[in-house]
Amino acid sequence: MSVTNELLNTVLRHAGQEVSRKEFLSLAGRGLAVGVAAGALASCQDKASSAAAATTPTTGTPASEVDGSTIYTAPDGQKIPSSEAVSPPAKVPTDLSKPIELEAWKSDVDPQSGPVPTPLPPDKRVGYALVGLGHLTLEELLPAFGECKKSKPVALVSGSPEKLKKVAQQYGIKPESCYSYQDYDKLKDNPEVQVIYIVLPNSMHAEYTIRGAQAGKHILCEKPMANSAQECEAMIAACKKANKKLMVAYRIQYEPYNRQVKEMVRGNKFGKPKYIEAQNSQSSANPDHWRHKKDLAGGGALPDIGLYCLNTSRFVLGTEPTEVFAYSYSTPGNPLFKEIEEAMSWQMRFPDGVIVNCITHYNTHDSRFYRVNTERGWIHVDNAYAYTGQQLQTSHAEGLAKMKNQIVLSEKNQFAAEMDHFSECVLEDKPPHTPGEEGLQDHRIMEAIYQSAREGRPVKLTEVKGTDAFRGPEPKEA
Repeated sequence: MSVTNELLNTVLRHAGQEVSRKEFLSLAGRGLAVGVAAGALASCQDKASSAAAATTPTTGTPASEVDGSTIYTAPDGQKIPSSEAVSPPAKVPTDLSKPIELEAWKSDVDPQSGPVPTPLPPDKRVGYALVGLGHLTLEELLPAFGECKKSKPVALVSGSPEKLKKVAQQYGIKPESCYSYQDYDKLKDNPEVQVIYIVLPNSMHAEYTIRGAQAGKHILCEKPMANSAQECEAMIAACKKANKKLMVAYRIQYEPYNRQVKEMVRGNKFGKPKYIEAQNSQSSANPDHWRHKKDLAGGGALPDIGLYCLNTSRFVLGTEPTEVFAYSYSTPGNPLFKEIEEAMSWQMRFPDGVIVNCITHYNTHDSRFYRVNTERGWIHVDNAYAYTGQQLQTSHAEGLAKMKNQIVLSEKNQFAAEMDHFSECVLEDKPPHTPGEEGLQDHRIMEAIYQSAREGRPVKLTEVKGTDAFRGPEPKEA
């Protein structure tokens, strides 16, 4: 067979695939003409050009074609066994939002790997200005950007010049993108900033959301959304008037374990839900912290950590409560609770007879869990409201056996997930999953809880029909 015919047959045989490096070098070493190879390959591609355009390109070399008998000579002359440098087979979409598909290697006996990360190039990500450099920003939010695919920090706002300078240096923020609170409105002149993330004491949420919207930026606001339902309404109105998106940072609704519970409950995994027990408690120690000042925090344990019990129950069930009954307590003489409640216990009635019992406390060892009790089993989440460490268990009966199962999922950074969802909404111009209306509903319920605790009687709520009445479209990823 002539060399030219051998090349042609080889190209035809590998049409739509990558010729191995070893084979190509072998053929090229015999002096084959590049023009012949190009012509033969073009002939193959012309016949399937339309199909190839719609097919994910495949690259790489199967292990069976790898030469594992090469020798590497180290600088000192030592001969070391090696193999040729090749890339395993993979499908590589041209769309940056689509993951590279690596060759399979696991059997279905073990959990499968998720898709590989698909980060957008830095210049395509949504730029965030973080307002407030306290615990949450420094300990959680800024580090979380390292796990984001669609978001990046580009500006900072703080009342501490020293802190501002150091944090900016640590995270590569330009000096001209560092602002004081007095310069906050100048964010409107920074084209890199598309989103303002409000991470301030609750009493400042409304003002800085309204001013941020007026500056032409989308707003991501920490929970609780504000100090009152009236403030929430003003925030929503300001963002709508400015045609800017408003999202409340309910990270639980983007966390995989809690989303799994939602799917199980709404899918009646163990029958219809009957009642939920929820607790979120922790111990505080600094009476001078803003969380212990009513004017700054709006309340105590309820709006800060009890809100997780309230919002997560609504999220899991998908429906809205029709009545609340509450009891509040603060230890007399304790300076921590001079202005705010130490504990709040409340019950919510939901449609179809579902009862939710909640308790939150500011003066006990941390405990963060909830259990959904259903007709034929239960679903329990430990560390449900924590930043990490969720543990999901279920129980049900099968004949003579009582089954208890531990469900293990891949953890995801909750803050990265919520920020990337909002970035996705900005990039695709769609409403967020947890908009301002979701925060407003929580405030209406919390105000009823406080009223019930003061008056010692149940308080009726405005009936809300339907499912997910205050939520936007589901996020693409948990």
